[in-house]
Amino acid sequence: MHMHNPPHPGEFIAGLYLEPNNISGRELAQKLGVAASTLSRVLNGSSRVSPEMALRLSKALGRSPESWLAMQDAHDLWVARQQVDLDDVSRLELAPT
Repeated sequence: MHMHNPPHPGEFIAGLYLEPNNISGRELAQKLGVAASTLSRVLNGSSRVSPEMALRLSKALGRSPESWLAMQDAHDLWVARQQVDLDDVSRLELAPT
């Protein structure tokens, strides 16, 4: 079963952590030790959560780095499924091992 339109981690951060707690992106960026513009790109979905950012988010927000990367991968895979045409791809027949 495929998840329908999983959120980008930036959307998740804004909706679960920033907005309900009245915290600005600039304030979180300072806590993460990154430029506000760097975090802004993650929050608006134009940048991915990198392994380095996942470590920073984990320490600042309390989720595991793996969960941040898994969320990013789930979002990226969903987007790819919407855009990639697999009609010309066929299964490779391999000899039994």
